[in-house]
Amino acid sequence: MLVHSKAARRAVHALFFLLFVPVFALPLLVIVGASFATSWSGALPSGLTLTHYQDIARGDSLHALITSVLTALAAGAAALTAGTWAALAAEKLGRRTSRLLDALFLLPVAVPSVVVGLSLLVAFSQRPFLLNGTPGIVIIAHTVLVTAFAYQSVTAALARLDPAYEQCAAGLGARPAYVLWRVKLPLLLPSLTAAVGLCFALSMGELSATMMIYPPDWMPLPVHVFAATDRGSLFTGAALAVALMATTLLVLLAVSRIRTRASYR
Repeated sequence: MLVHSKAARRAVHALFFLLFVPVFALPLLVIVGASFATSWSGALPSGLTLTHYQDIARGDSLHALITSVLTALAAGAAALTAGTWAALAAEKLGRRTSRLLDALFLLPVAVPSVVVGLSLLVAFSQRPFLLNGTPGIVIIAHTVLVTAFAYQSVTAALARLDPAYEQCAAGLGARPAYVLWRVKLPLLLPSLTAAVGLCFALSMGELSATMMIYPPDWMPLPVHVFAATDRGSLFTGAALAVALMATTLLVLLAVSRIRTRASYR
């Protein structure tokens, strides 16, 4: 730590908790508390119940949770594939072309996500690319929105990668495909797992673009949370939000274990 004095460290820790608790922790605790309540007229929730969580285990809520997980897994895998491929290609391109590729991948996150949803709605509303009303358009939208993060993560990892490994393998007679699969990608594995975890988490929470394009039979959980709170069912929406957070954290925990093993390798 940059602060060596005990008094200064205590002051930094106190400042951290003063900022962290009200800004980050308290809102999450409020959501968790509301998910167990039937009313909240005072400082603390009242009428504690597990009904909201029991409802999640069946019906539309469970289907929405499964839909979100499947969408995030598909979008994360597609974003990782496209982002890694583009980052590897950009490494061999010239400086100007590489910058143009950077701008192309960053464009979807530079504009509001609702614009991305509208553009996909228009682009895939006619044959032969008619995808409106299908789960595919939701997966494509999420992929477009999160690929930039995979691309930037892999690009940064490639910039830190020691070229000596690749050069040694090539000097020993290994073909480019062998060097890529057996040398380069294994060295990038920690960054790849981090990228797919980030893409998964961002996809799980995506709402704006999804609201414009989702079909009735493919409703992700954030849309279900919005619909519940819009009807005035705040406590049900809080339970759904907690389920969304818990599922995302569990997947990220699993990804972090894979990343740790990859780092040891």
